[in-house]
Amino acid sequence: MRRQLSAVFFLLGLALAGVLLPSSPAVASDAGEGRWVNPISDVCWKCLFPMTLGSIKLASGPQPDTSNPSSPIQICPMGVLYRIGLAIGFWEPMAMTDVTREPGVMVNMGGFKIDLGRTGTGTAGQSDRPAAGTFYHVHWYKYPLIWWLNIITSLGCLQTGDMDIAYLSEVDPLWNDSTLSMLINPEAALFGNLIAQGACAADAAAASAGLPLSPLFWCAGAQGSVYPLTGYTSGEFSPLESSLLVTERMAFKMHREGLVWNSIGADNAVCNQYPSPIIPKERWRYQMVNMQPEASSCHPFGASTQLWGTSHNPPSSKKNFGYLLWRKRNCVFL
Repeated sequence: MRRQLSAVFFLLGLALAGVLLPSSPAVASDAGEGRWVNPISDVCWKCLFPMTLGSIKLASGPQPDTSNPSSPIQICPMGVLYRIGLAIGFWEPMAMTDVTREPGVMVNMGGFKIDLGRTGTGTAGQSDRPAAGTFYHVHWYKYPLIWWLNIITSLGCLQTGDMDIAYLSEVDPLWNDSTLSMLINPEAALFGNLIAQGACAADAAAASAGLPLSPLFWCAGAQGSVYPLTGYTSGEFSPLESSLLVTERMAFKMHREGLVWNSIGADNAVCNQYPSPIIPKERWRYQMVNMQPEASSCHPFGASTQLWGTSHNPPSSKKNFGYLLWRKRNCVFL
């Protein structure tokens, strides 16, 4: 009961902050651009769906679904015993990302700035440097919204805990060094050629039509190449596209480093979560929450931004962005 009351007061505080100060920057003199995310009005709640029981669709959603177990009843080993439960599938909002050029600016937390000492400043646009290219920092937040709202009560079926800053690229030496990042993605050398990159056109088309092609794991669809897993992009003609690319890279990086695990929508396998060094792209979605929230829809990884991005990429922006990440969850509900 105490946890539920704490969550309610926390959400009310954020909601009031979003209502009373919808776009007000932090008051500190060195604050960056940002706004608090309103967990009620800034979230695309229909993106929670489709919801399934086994292979039975209980509610449809705005995007195609991934595979689900064939049987609604699952028997899972639990030590020397077994437990029986219902195999449910839904899309869970589980993380947020800041994308910023200015080190330490927490875009999704009102734009306040953390003093990180001497860290590099990102660049954006060909006008900012002699050669075409960009660099952004990314912050990863734990954002267990379903847990706060107590929508689903089974501990095995959702991310628990509090909102927390889980990863800051400013303190990661791999994020701003493409050579050093080869320590965790040595296979990147295999895909730096025209044939491999040309295949990404098929991934972009598939993602824009519904779901990306997971076998083409080196592709970020319409955003370009997943590799290297750094904040650098080879060119920028749209800050929005670049911010999505580094967000998708960070999701891949979290998988590669074992910080995010994957559930599997198949009989028996649904009982547990598993390390997944290669990101299952079709099980991820995103929606923008900063600077221009898009609460009406969400999009698969790699999908084109042409239909929605124009109104969310104003030229006056400091090129700070925030995204809410949705992940498909298959689990056994007790």
